[in-house]
Amino acid sequence: MQSAGRGGKAAPSLLYLVKRTELVVRARLEEVLKPAGVTALQYTALTVLERHDGLTAAQLARDSFVTAQSMADMVRTLEARGYVVRRPNPANRRELLIALTDLGHQLLADYAEPVRDVERRMTDGLTADQTAQLRAALDHAWRQLS
Repeated sequence: MQSAGRGGKAAPSLLYLVKRTELVVRARLEEVLKPAGVTALQYTALTVLERHDGLTAAQLARDSFVTAQSMADMVRTLEARGYVVRRPNPANRRELLIALTDLGHQLLADYAEPVRDVERRMTDGLTADQTAQLRAALDHAWRQLS
């Protein structure tokens, strides 16, 4: 149910607000990452690998919120640029595992602060407690729907 907003009109749904936020975050990340020639989706995939190196393309796609086909294209691009490598999985030789290269780690290090600035800008005006509550609420929402 929507509550009345300004002028008696219904307030936007929570789903609308989340999507609107996602789109503006992606736009700001694209601006920040443009000098590196990396998209926000590619950057997300690299950060996933930073946390969990040695994933299959299917695992990386799931954790990066893209389709398997999109990830296949993305991995080829990132590999061609020297940010990732694919190696045979010792446990299953038919499977390739994707890992960050030193250049990939360097890219993430170079852009860590500008990306943190986007997050700080997003939460500017919130207290540390409000920011923690927002983080917890978004995590809870994701867990409920996963």
